[in-house]
Amino acid sequence: MTAIRANGRAAVTRLLALAFAGALASQAFAASPPEVLLQGEASQRNTRRPAVDEDRRLRDDRAAMVRTQIAARGIRNEAVLAIMDRVPRHEFVPTDQVRAAYQDAPLPIGHGQTISQPYIVAYMTEMLRLEPRDHVLEIGTGSGYQAAILAELAKDVVTIEIIKPLAEDAAKRLERLGYRNITVLHGDGYFGSESAAPYDAIVVTAAATHVPPPLVAQLKPGGRMAIPVGETWAQNLLLIEKDKDGKLTTRNLLPVRFVPLTRGR
Repeated sequence: MTAIRANGRAAVTRLLALAFAGALASQAFAASPPEVLLQGEASQRNTRRPAVDEDRRLRDDRAAMVRTQIAARGIRNEAVLAIMDRVPRHEFVPTDQVRAAYQDAPLPIGHGQTISQPYIVAYMTEMLRLEPRDHVLEIGTGSGYQAAILAELAKDVVTIEIIKPLAEDAAKRLERLGYRNITVLHGDGYFGSESAAPYDAIVVTAAATHVPPPLVAQLKPGGRMAIPVGETWAQNLLLIEKDKDGKLTTRNLLPVRFVPLTRGR
């Protein structure tokens, strides 16, 4: 899930055209209600989390990650920088990847999925402009790392993962680390979670071929959505904003490469 070079104006134009193509797609297939694996509470945002056992090298590696990979590339939000320096990314990777946890790259987490490059996590988080009162939806829980970052900034987070073993592992990990304001669901993220809508912000951590209409519908007026859109060979990170009247504005932020958004059958 790393940033890549632009593929030309024609490719970008095609991506933007695809972004809302899903609005015309058939809605014949209804989503099954997602399964709740971890129930969070918004009132628990400030719960003190337990100390994480880590050696000095890991702390130093995380500080260097923030300094050289994130701040040096233009991330300026002080809250985002502080949280990236605080959340232990090595807790969200497989044991054989711990020493690589703070490298400038995505890492495999099993089932064909990855934990995103640190810079991309920070960049997408900054683009959402989160406030302490915000109610956030994440599509693609993966390891739970992005959800943990969001939960440090927002009132609460609902995160959906379609691959059940990943969802179960993330729920256990987030509970062990003391996150009490995150709800982990197992289900098809394309349909979001209507029961908890609307959301102040939505972040999608896998590339869709178009912007899912259910997610647009669940975005609150005044809300923001960060979503990679495109095919494997050409994806762009889009920022979609909905004004108070429901009008949508789309900005093309940068070329990226994410794993595809997995859909239910």
